[in-house]
Amino acid sequence: MRDPYQVLGVAKSADEAEIKKAYRRRAKDLHPDRNQGDPKAQEKFSELNTAYEVIGDADKRKQFDRGEIDAEGKPRFSGFEGMGAGRRGAQHGGFDFHFDGGSSSPFGRGGDPGFDPADIFGSLFGEAARRGSGRGRQSQPLKPPEQSFTLEVGLAEAVNGGTRRVKLPGAREVEVTIPEGVVDGKVMRLRGLGQTHPLTGEAGDVLMTIKVKPDSRFTVDGSNLRARVAVPLATAVLGGPIHVPTLSGAVEMNVPPLTGTARQFRLRGKGLPGAKKGEHGDLFVSIDIEMPADDAELTALMKARAGRDA
Repeated sequence: MRDPYQVLGVAKSADEAEIKKAYRRRAKDLHPDRNQGDPKAQEKFSELNTAYEVIGDADKRKQFDRGEIDAEGKPRFSGFEGMGAGRRGAQHGGFDFHFDGGSSSPFGRGGDPGFDPADIFGSLFGEAARRGSGRGRQSQPLKPPEQSFTLEVGLAEAVNGGTRRVKLPGAREVEVTIPEGVVDGKVMRLRGLGQTHPLTGEAGDVLMTIKVKPDSRFTVDGSNLRARVAVPLATAVLGGPIHVPTLSGAVEMNVPPLTGTARQFRLRGKGLPGAKKGEHGDLFVSIDIEMPADDAELTALMKARAGRDA
C-alpha cells in the first residue's frame, strides 16, 4: 500500500483539520456510488479509508511517523537483525544484549532467572514488540476499511418506517430496519456486516446512506405536504365525498357544493414528522375540476344560463 500521506494528498506537516478536509474531499470524489462502472473505485475508496484510519488517528499517526506501524496500520517488527546462528543475542541501536545468563549478562551478576528479555524490547520498541512476544496488554485489533452504499426509499416508507432486504457491497443480503421518520441523507452504521480483516478476522462496518425519492402525488413544503385531487364537475357543483391520498393510505373527504379550484382543504397531522417528537405537519388539498368530454345536456344548460340560443 502507498504512503498514507500520498493517498490523502497532504504533507507530513499537515494538521488534523487539513487531513480531515482532504479525506472528505477525496472520499466524495472516490465514492463508489459516484464511480459506478469503474471496477477500481471500491479499491481506491478502501485505500483512502485505510490511509485515514492510520494518520487520521493521532496515536496511530505518531506510531507511523516513528516507523512502528506500516501504511496499513500493521506493527513493524524490526531491529532484530543482529540475531544470528550460534549467537544468542540481539543488537539494536548500539546495544548488544546476550541472553546466556552468565556473569557477563548486562542485567546483573549471574543474571536474573525471573527476567524476561521481552520486557526490554517492550520498552525500546513499544507495544508492538510486547504483543509479538506474547506478553503485555493486547492492543485493539485492526479493523478493515468501512464500506458504503446508498438505499433509496419512498416518501411513505421514510415517514412510516419498515424493513427492507438489501444487498450489501460484498453481495451479502441482509434485512435492515428503516426507522420511522428517517430523513434524506441520514447515514446508518451496520456494524459487523462489512468485509473481514485478513489477519484479525474482525468484520468491519457498512455505512448505509438513506436517499428519499420524490413522491409524484405530493409536493413537500417543510413538514407540510400539498396535493391536487381531480374532482368530477358534478361533485364540485353538488358536493359529495372524494378520496384523498395520504402517506398512510387514502382517506375520504367531503367537499361542499359549488367548490371551485381556488378552494383549499387542510387535513391536520397528515404531513411529515415535525422538528419535535410526536409532531406532524398537515396535508393541504387543492382540487382540479374534471370537465366531461362531451355532454349535450350540460352544454345546453350552460348556454341557457348565459342567455344564448341553443
